[in-house]
Amino acid sequence: MTDRLYIFDTTLRDGEQSPGCSMNIEEKMRVAHSLATLGVDIIEAGFPIASPGDFEAVHRIASEVKGPRIAGLARAAQKDIERAGEAVRPAGDRARIHTFIATSPIHMEAKLRMSPDQVVERAVEAVKLARSLAPEVEFSAEDAGRSEMDFLCRIVEATIAAGARIINIPDTVGYMTPDEFGARISELITRVPNSDQAIFSVHCHNDLGLAVANSLVAVENGARQVECTINGLGERAGNASLEEIVMIMKTRADRYDIETNIDTTRIVPTSKLVSQITGMPIQPNKAIVGANAFAHESGIHQDGVLKHKKTYEIMTPESVGWNTNRMVLGKHSGRAALKSRYETLGVELDDDKLVTVFERFKILADKKKDIFDEDLMTILSGDSEVEMERVKLVSLHAASGTNDTPVAAVEIEIEGVRHKATAEGDGPVDAAFKAIKSLVEPNGKLLLYAVNAITAGTDAQGEVTVRLQDGDRIVNGQGSDTDIVVASARALIAALNKLPNMHAKEVHAQYSGV
Repeated sequence: MTDRLYIFDTTLRDGEQSPGCSMNIEEKMRVAHSLATLGVDIIEAGFPIASPGDFEAVHRIASEVKGPRIAGLARAAQKDIERAGEAVRPAGDRARIHTFIATSPIHMEAKLRMSPDQVVERAVEAVKLARSLAPEVEFSAEDAGRSEMDFLCRIVEATIAAGARIINIPDTVGYMTPDEFGARISELITRVPNSDQAIFSVHCHNDLGLAVANSLVAVENGARQVECTINGLGERAGNASLEEIVMIMKTRADRYDIETNIDTTRIVPTSKLVSQITGMPIQPNKAIVGANAFAHESGIHQDGVLKHKKTYEIMTPESVGWNTNRMVLGKHSGRAALKSRYETLGVELDDDKLVTVFERFKILADKKKDIFDEDLMTILSGDSEVEMERVKLVSLHAASGTNDTPVAAVEIEIEGVRHKATAEGDGPVDAAFKAIKSLVEPNGKLLLYAVNAITAGTDAQGEVTVRLQDGDRIVNGQGSDTDIVVASARALIAALNKLPNMHAKEVHAQYSGV
């Protein structure tokens, strides 16, 4: 009989804490629904006390997303826990409060300034309060990897006795090596008298590149929940990668004999969605979901794969959601065919959204001969931003040449009023950015400009990611078009729309009319 591993996805909480990866509520809803379709067991939807927006996102996910348990994170503090309980309440018997407190000497002394006895007392109080507000409570010993073993056993025993039924042992700073971490999980389960009353979980960071390895050795030593993220997103170097954990379990079933509830064919679509929304590109050689994960250039490899795929492929591209078939829809295709293709990709479109997406599809089909699945997902991604636009691109004209100074003329609509500007730059994209930014304030400091070809060919859509910083706030914007200058302008405008105080400049030297 196979064993069961629970997949706890924290893309919407820890993943979103990556610099520049913040999502608005609608984007979080799209990711949450995709995670539910993927089959994760628990969605950590956010940190409700952090902001009104975070609370609303967790509350909506708990209200609308069906299937997985919905968890809200809370420090071991009364206000945090009460806020988390209120946020996850709509999930009913699927609601979970995940509370934590630091247990390593350096954290207790330097950050908390609490004695070990005080930390245990606070943890027990937090679990008891959480248990009164939600049917399921998870307790995390922050920085467990650097905690003293005797104290870790003590606090784990006490929180289980208080009502925690999931005990999470995080390697918060990615410090431990696999042999150390595996031994720690084994010792905890062996030494804690009431360990049989809880599921042991792990949350490993990737600071030394060992997050997946540490998670696996924890499973080998008795952990039955792994906390991970899509594409390994997370603070600093990120978290254990969900797709790697799941596919190791599936591909090496001979070693682990442990099942997950994941529909692996949904891995690549979910990975692409998260990448598009966060603006964090997937490195080409990323395991499972990278563009080169199933590519073969070496003649020896190509010869082997042509003779038998298993010579160099230990899993099939289709098993994780790669689709090598060309999308055959074109400008003469109708709504029914488009809707059917989206359903194949796991996307349900209601009639109103289908109208908008179909219009975008027709515009793209007039520009491109071949339409690929990646193009369709990009069209869908752009559709989610339509209702949020305060700034809209009306027109753009850019000119450059080998002996000419690049110049761009833009017309944008800011909250219903049209403005024009012209600017010179080091290239047509630079000129377009200067023209647009001259019309709004604040316009942010440019932290990142990245271009990615969505599909092959000179007529491919270019997808541009722009990252802006305004004070402490970092936002991403994405735009796509077969014209890379237009795609760049759209990406900048998408980012500007996420700056809460953005507005038209009252006085502008290059202003040329409304």
